[in-house]
Amino acid sequence: MKMVQTLEAVKTEQEINLIDNVFTASEAATIINDVLKVKINFHKLKRLSITEGNEKDACEYDSGRIDELLNEQQIAKDFFSQARIKGKKLKIKSKIYIEIEE
Repeated sequence: MKMVQTLEAVKTEQEINLIDNVFTASEAATIINDVLKVKINFHKLKRLSITEGNEKDACEYDSGRIDELLNEQQIAKDFFSQARIKGKKLKIKSKIYIEIEE
């Protein structure tokens, strides 16, 4: 029996079509708010894991990204509120691009 070896190409990038649809203002608000909450919690947990178990740590951590996301959350809330008042639907498109970094 002869064994055949094949070389498989290594995938170095990926694209995910996450959101691509038209939504009511309430649906859009729910989707975007949930995505922002996940990202905010990710950064909060990362901050906590950096300082966890070190009682001498001054807990000084750059919360810039968290503050940025909280600000974006408020801007989005206002935007969706305006769309809701006007009875408008919203089209959301979101793609995630992932690349292996060398």
